[in-house]
Amino acid sequence: MSTNSTLAPEIVTQLRKNVRGQVLTDTPSRGRYATDASIYQQFPLGVVIPESASDIEAALAIAREHQIPILPRGGGTSQCGQTTGVALVLDNTHFFRKSLQIDPDKAVAEVEPGMVLDHLNAELKKHGLWFPVDVSTSAQATIGGMAGNNSCGSRSIAYGNMVHNVLGIDAWLADGSIAQFGNFASSTGKAKQLGQFVQGLANQLQPEIEAHFPKVMRRVAGYNLDVFHPQSELPYTPDGSVNLSHLLVGSEGSLAYFKSLKLKLAPLPQHKVLGVVNFASFYKAMDSAQHIVKLGPTAVELVDRTMIDLARTNPSFKKTIETALIDSQGTTPEAILLVEFSGEAQASLLEKLKSLQTLMGDLGLPGSVVAMPDASMQKNLWEVRKAGLNIMMSLKGDGKPVSFIEDCAVPLDSLAEYTQALTDVFAKYGSRGTWYAHASVGTLHVRPILDMRRDGAQKMRAVAEEASELVRKYKGAYSGEHGDGLCRGEWISWQFGPKITEALAQIKHAFDPSNLFNPGKIINPPKMNDASYFRFPPDYKVIPLKPSLDWSAWNVQNNPVTEEITAAGSGGDPALGLAKAVEMCNNNGHCRKFDAGVMCPSYRVTRDEKDLTRGRANTLRLALSNQLDSEDEHSPLGSDAIKEVMDLCVSCKACRRECPTGVDMAKMKIEFLHAYKKRVGHTMRDWLVAALPKYAPIISNIPGLPTLLNLRNHLPPVAKLQEWLMGISAQRSLPIWKKETLWNDKAILQKLQYSPAELNQDGKGVVLLADTFNAYFENENLQAAIQVLTAAGYRVHIPQKTTQAKTSSSSHCSKEFCCGRTYLAAGMVDQAKETLGELVHYLAPYAQAGIPIIGLEPSCLFTLKDEALVMGLGDRAVTVSKQAQLLEEFLAAQAKDNKLTLNLKAATRPVLFHGHCHQKAFAAVTPALELLQLIPNANPELIESSCCGMAGSFGYESEHITVSKQMAEMSLLPAIRKSPVSWVVADGTSCRHQITDGTKRDAVHIAKILAAHLQ
Repeated sequence: MSTNSTLAPEIVTQLRKNVRGQVLTDTPSRGRYATDASIYQQFPLGVVIPESASDIEAALAIAREHQIPILPRGGGTSQCGQTTGVALVLDNTHFFRKSLQIDPDKAVAEVEPGMVLDHLNAELKKHGLWFPVDVSTSAQATIGGMAGNNSCGSRSIAYGNMVHNVLGIDAWLADGSIAQFGNFASSTGKAKQLGQFVQGLANQLQPEIEAHFPKVMRRVAGYNLDVFHPQSELPYTPDGSVNLSHLLVGSEGSLAYFKSLKLKLAPLPQHKVLGVVNFASFYKAMDSAQHIVKLGPTAVELVDRTMIDLARTNPSFKKTIETALIDSQGTTPEAILLVEFSGEAQASLLEKLKSLQTLMGDLGLPGSVVAMPDASMQKNLWEVRKAGLNIMMSLKGDGKPVSFIEDCAVPLDSLAEYTQALTDVFAKYGSRGTWYAHASVGTLHVRPILDMRRDGAQKMRAVAEEASELVRKYKGAYSGEHGDGLCRGEWISWQFGPKITEALAQIKHAFDPSNLFNPGKIINPPKMNDASYFRFPPDYKVIPLKPSLDWSAWNVQNNPVTEEITAAGSGGDPALGLAKAVEMCNNNGHCRKFDAGVMCPSYRVTRDEKDLTRGRANTLRLALSNQLDSEDEHSPLGSDAIKEVMDLCVSCKACRRECPTGVDMAKMKIEFLHAYKKRVGHTMRDWLVAALPKYAPIISNIPGLPTLLNLRNHLPPVAKLQEWLMGISAQRSLPIWKKETLWNDKAILQKLQYSPAELNQDGKGVVLLADTFNAYFENENLQAAIQVLTAAGYRVHIPQKTTQAKTSSSSHCSKEFCCGRTYLAAGMVDQAKETLGELVHYLAPYAQAGIPIIGLEPSCLFTLKDEALVMGLGDRAVTVSKQAQLLEEFLAAQAKDNKLTLNLKAATRPVLFHGHCHQKAFAAVTPALELLQLIPNANPELIESSCCGMAGSFGYESEHITVSKQMAEMSLLPAIRKSPVSWVVADGTSCRHQITDGTKRDAVHIAKILAAHLQ
């Protein structure tokens, strides 16, 4: 759709006058709301971020006056295009997200529609309750969106769908009035009138309803006209009464705008056990489901071979998924079924597990069950299952698993035949499906791999038509969970026939006579393969450009049957792989989460779509395909639109690990900075940060200068002057320059010099990197690391430049090498390549000899394992990266191998550990905790926190000081204040600085606490 349709200026003025929240009409903002997790894209007319119910009422009134369509939106994770449209989007997730009432005695809660499921369940947990519609997107799915979609979740066999758990909905109608939809018998006013109208249609069409409504529980197509004559195997209400709110559940925002929802809660299960059944045959897995459900499980979830294999290649999921396999080192099974039992008594559940094992033996599969009674192991495995869709979407290349028939539901006794027949259909069109989800209720999410930029649309249409015949043959439902939207809306008439389809249109007209709410959904939908709605329409083109980093690994194509990818650089991307890396974002919204992990720190503070990994990726994609109003179409990366979304990106690298599709926004920010600074030039502050490794030795060697510079922290006028001149916040103290450093002590340096051969003679040699931060500001950390390594019997080599070691291009006069991190932070990629290349060149002989290369500062060390690999430094960089590790990684590994001799005395106070973002991104937190556990009585506790908010120079910048402090105050600093006598360990220089500034407590590097406990 065109990006040009927008609101008239007078309407924008009217909205801004009457709405307290934001009104967004610029192209980038609209573009960030143009997509959901589907294949579709429609630019909205504008976006309103309402702060209250009065804002929504005002927006509805203005929309009604000017006949502007309204589109309510939650997390924007719909898979069928429900939340895209040429309309005024109202985003409920910023402010309209409160719980209004929780009644534990009645097990009832009332919430606003923007409330996220995980946030609600966190509130309910203290009451021993939960809302059991546990969708896989629970960290970002809103209650309003779940109701609009009639979401289901993994445990629907026990708890039912959304429609079975909604007791009432208060909603604005198209005329602006509020109606209370609940029990039909006691309803009044407009809700009663609308209910009676629908009742009349239902009674008139009762034979049609009985003939055409599927009898399976998973049916979410159209409107729930059958509330008056229920057809599902699970009734809408336990007592058979009619609840009018069920007319709105599944309506996709096309009938009314939810004001609040009343929910039925369930007691939290006291115990759960899990049995994971491994299958060598996919057909056998499907055929077994009908027998397994007779044991009374609360969930039976499928994970197929494709997903298992992809999970095994993802560092976040590999260890967990392999706990579910009979042979973790062997061939991947064709499928596994996660069979959960829950209840009040653990003993009876263990008996259920035994029954499952017996059943599988009776079915000819003895020894196929992995018993998993441990709660933490179960939780981890369920997290992998919840990430299933996104794991599948991590396939590189233009071919992607496409959602359009994934929710067909069939009776369990036909499930195996249906999946086999559909597999044959995929093969007919040169593809194969990836399967996962709800074997317990006959709804398997299946996505054939299609290339939607080429022939995917035609194949999609053909597969859909053949799949529909199979659904009819097996008496199933074409839309079983994820709704209709743009990809299944046209199939409503196929499912229900002309009479019911006309009745649905009459319901829409009765509720919304002006077609105000989300037009084109359910009623009068477009064709599913109308290319004008696609995110990648036929005219989609990427602007040719040469990125500063090497993105060739993303520039590939894939085979839709084998999923094999072509050689790096062969994908035909005019942006040499950068565009394809950006396009990996499928809008799943996982970056909106607030639970464990880091991603996405800035969004956790602002809740703005532009501050999400998703929002940034969408903006980049639109810029790279010339869909934004760029200042320079030949340099879209350096535009102000990209600057806006990158401004609060702290390059934490969390998305590199936590984004299921691997969108690496930290590297993309380097590309932006390189292009943007090339366009606007570098500031004095940029150079101050970037050149720190060059001038640090000069300052250190000028007598009295370190002391003079340190006065800045004690003279507020000087700090204010610096803020005015350079934009370095006067609210922030600066690191303390040290007069005495390792580099000043020639005697010690001389002792710390070895050739690779000398260092490697007995396997007890290591290279220790003396980074700029620990060398010139916290020299005691370097000294502590040397002390600990020496005490453990290792010879330590400190890299330092000699005439012979310098490359021909080097103009440095300092002794130490640099990783180039500070240059990258300023977008100076060329300078970073030079300095990093020099370091890699020096380290290569040591790495080739298998000598560990140890770092203390995570951001510096992981530059060797990350950016160094995409800067054209060749095989030497790969060799060095394999030996590069943090001090704690090295020592913890040595301890595991019983090679570490380190006598440590007992701790006298507790230990808190804060993980640097890059430690978390590279799975280096666990080794740190394992190492701290070697200190007797330490009992280290990990602070569950996101980014500390400093992120190198970010937290020093005057324009970012507020956000920096807000990030720290979300969890990190409060946790430290609650433990006033503990050691606080943080390996990041900037992390320690944030902790000191925010709590007036000293945080120490892990080397320092180890040295303090040496016997």
